[in-house]
Amino acid sequence: MALNPLTEAASAAPSSGAAGAEGSGPDRRGLLPLLFAGNSVMYALYIGVGGILLPLQIEQITPHHKVAVLGLVSGVSAVFAALFNPVAGALSDRSGRRNPWILTGGLLAVPVMALMGAVNSVLLVGIAWCLGQAVMNVYQAAITSVVPDRIPVERRGAASAAVGLGMPVGSILGVLVANGFSDHFRTGYLTLGALVAAGAVLFTGLSREPKGSAGPQQPRQQPTLGQRAAAFTDSLRAHDFRWAFIGRALLVLGYFSVSGYQLYILQDHIALPHGMSPTGAVAILTPVASVAMLVSIAVCGPLSDRLDARKRFVGISAAAAGCAMVIPMLSPTFTGMAVFGVVNGLAFGCYMAVDTALVTLVLPRAEDAARDMGVLNIANAAPQIVAPFVASVVVGAAGYTTLFLVGGVLSILGALAVRPIRSVR
Repeated sequence: MALNPLTEAASAAPSSGAAGAEGSGPDRRGLLPLLFAGNSVMYALYIGVGGILLPLQIEQITPHHKVAVLGLVSGVSAVFAALFNPVAGALSDRSGRRNPWILTGGLLAVPVMALMGAVNSVLLVGIAWCLGQAVMNVYQAAITSVVPDRIPVERRGAASAAVGLGMPVGSILGVLVANGFSDHFRTGYLTLGALVAAGAVLFTGLSREPKGSAGPQQPRQQPTLGQRAAAFTDSLRAHDFRWAFIGRALLVLGYFSVSGYQLYILQDHIALPHGMSPTGAVAILTPVASVAMLVSIAVCGPLSDRLDARKRFVGISAAAAGCAMVIPMLSPTFTGMAVFGVVNGLAFGCYMAVDTALVTLVLPRAEDAARDMGVLNIANAAPQIVAPFVASVVVGAAGYTTLFLVGGVLSILGALAVRPIRSVR
């Protein structure tokens, strides 16, 4: 396993992290904008494909079974996300490098997205999106690990905000691209893949990795598969890390149970103004929610650094995200969805701005930072495996109103899960 001195310094103590950060020189001044850009294009692909292009493509193939089929394709493909993220993180740890993995994942997005646009059956769409999840999680695992690698502890809130800003900006970009090419799947997929490739080239070209991170400091015996599995299990034995994992998993499950079906909700449940199409509604609602998220991220990230109260921010924002689900239950209209988007954007933006900083402070071991971040990212990927199946069953049995209720309860449980964390305020 590669020992990265900056990772060790950033995770060990604030003073050590700061020292390691300052030692990296001028490259650090441009790292936060690069993290923002790299995460923006990643979320553009995730949201543009998962939110618009994939549902539309499935509806075109099988309009009468779209809810169940979308749940199946999304769930199975998320298995690949759950498998590839920690594995890719562990491999980048072993190589001691992040940039080659970021570049490889980004460039491979182009041919995989080309495949997505070329297929026209449920089976082939599912296979292609599984490949897409695998490629994107190689990219995501590596770029996520840059924060504990190169950012000092006292700057984690600002770095988390830079990463978190990628979600609303990427969401707007992805929705605009997908909506613009909603009648031309192949061009839409290719455009999103090209954006990720460009982001990977930009990041790796302008962000040089610090000296000493090119590989293992000492040769080590290769662990067996059983030893690797035990190491992943060991990560979750750490008390605070385990509760951070549980909290994120519950919130993400609640969020994706609803957001994954936004297009179908607007098609089949929400009363839209005359002349407004569901994809047009998504193109309006996403920027509205994203602006709210941007404001929240910009305020909450630095404020959590100043107040040193990250756990409190995470818990309150997760609870607020759960409460926001009540709004479309009471008002299933476009206005209700717009208000929901604002409130949920503010809550989820605060969560995104602070939670990444929180989890980097509860990593069990500095030398295994990417592996442990990969394990934690299962809390992002695994709920996406379960969410489509849960959502399709809930919608089929009780309708979209109950889906909002389930999403809200899960988010509030996620807020309660951060309370047992002891090492972070």
